[in-house]
Amino acid sequence: MPEGQSAPLQILDWSLIGAYFVVVMAIGFYFARKAKDTTSYFLAGRHAGWVAVGGALFAANISSEHFVGLAGDGYTSGFAVAQFELFAAVACLALGWIFIPFYIRAGIFTMPEFLERRYNKQCRTYLTWISLISYILTKISVTLFAGSLFLNMLFGWDLYTSSLVMVVATGIYTVAGGLAAVIYTELIQAFILIGGAIILTLVGLDKIGGVSAFIEGIPAEHFSMLKPMDHPAFPWTGMIFGLPILGIWYWCTDQYIVQRALGAKNVDHARGGAIFAAFLKLLPMFILVMPGMIAIQLFDAGEGESNTVYPLLTTLLPVGVKGLVIAGLFAAMMSSLAACFNSCGTLFTMDIYKPRRPNASERELVFVGRFVTVIIVILGILYVPFMQYLGGSSLYQYLQKIQGYISPPIAAVFLLGVFWKRLNGLGALASLYTGFAMGVARLTLEFGRNAYGWDLGAIEPLITMNFLHFAILIFAVCVAVLVGVSMATPAQSDQKLHGLTFATTPKDAKAVEIGESTAGGRRITIVASVILLAALAVIWAIFYVIVPLSIAK
Repeated sequence: MPEGQSAPLQILDWSLIGAYFVVVMAIGFYFARKAKDTTSYFLAGRHAGWVAVGGALFAANISSEHFVGLAGDGYTSGFAVAQFELFAAVACLALGWIFIPFYIRAGIFTMPEFLERRYNKQCRTYLTWISLISYILTKISVTLFAGSLFLNMLFGWDLYTSSLVMVVATGIYTVAGGLAAVIYTELIQAFILIGGAIILTLVGLDKIGGVSAFIEGIPAEHFSMLKPMDHPAFPWTGMIFGLPILGIWYWCTDQYIVQRALGAKNVDHARGGAIFAAFLKLLPMFILVMPGMIAIQLFDAGEGESNTVYPLLTTLLPVGVKGLVIAGLFAAMMSSLAACFNSCGTLFTMDIYKPRRPNASERELVFVGRFVTVIIVILGILYVPFMQYLGGSSLYQYLQKIQGYISPPIAAVFLLGVFWKRLNGLGALASLYTGFAMGVARLTLEFGRNAYGWDLGAIEPLITMNFLHFAILIFAVCVAVLVGVSMATPAQSDQKLHGLTFATTPKDAKAVEIGESTAGGRRITIVASVILLAALAVIWAIFYVIVPLSIAK
């Protein structure tokens, strides 16, 4: 048995894993027969209900890096890392209540398309290319890297063998069926990965003697989310003021996520799906971070080896249960890859290729999207070895770090753009390029310092400061540039901005093509949102106030 590989799987384990693949492929190919045009292929025919939308949002987000990274950071730092998930729940509410009505009313396919309507064509081009690049730097490469850790332990496969297997298995149904296949397989995968994670958490608790043993055997500071301002990973200032920037970008403006909501039946189902996803985002704290804390009493992962914690936990599972949990891990990996593949195809086809070939046939557009997806995936695989120079020992922090450099200018132009009609295309473009330059500079200098030992002199504090603090700095500069340039140049007409900002949207405006928001649906989503906010308030009060005070005493 290869070094690092766990005990071989039994027939029951293989049967459960095989059943998972059969169900996923069957769903994928069922919808493949219905993908007849671009609306069907890229937006699931705009027929998805709120459960499907919410499950797909959650599954697209939760991938192998969450299992590896959240458990790893739970092992080293405790519940502090869970704030990424809690702030994501707040961002889901922002998606449903602030952004979704504008997107659906505009009848758009992509986020860059909305940016062109709100500002100008150059902004659309920028967002398309930066999104494709970010998918290589974060979503594809991180998912493949994290997935390879599991597959190496389970089967002894190396990085590239694991990557090829995951890419081929996911690409088969994704390329064939489009967004409908992705959404409904993601719905199934969401429940499988949640079920697997819950089972592993319960098994881990049982191994250490239950909840009381868990509380007594974990360092007290691991239960506190309030970390010092100079904490290297989770400073409270960065978490409170920096995380919302990442959240707005990721959950409210990124094609990878928002495309699922664009496939909803109407505004109520899109908003309901976002709120459902927000409730699901409360779970990782207890089923992904908590297992890493449980592992403190079970393993010595070694210095700088926190990424191995979750794979080690899977070795504790009995026959049958292991197969179910591994199926959940496959679900996490495949759902995120599928979401990324479909979004890459959509972005390139609808934002780059179609504007240059407006008379292209539906068949040609779908073919182009599939071809580009293959190229993006190859680039993602090739980038994986370079991640070690940026992520350190924490895979999840690597992911958040890259997103922290990409997100601030995009979050600024979207968030301020829907609230203030005076902002124009020149201001938005200047803000986007300013943020891009700052992010690339930080990324390049950080890579040089870590990989080659560059002496950065007086600017070293800017390069070594926590990435969330740097994200706040980028956001502040981008807002200043956006406002300053916009105010110094001519305003856009209200006619151009009709329906794209709060000030230029009539009170009786209705969503095009896919239905309207109803009074009953609105009441239900309001009640659900209040319950969610109450739950978040309780969690934050316990782990941000009560626990730190008890530790101080």
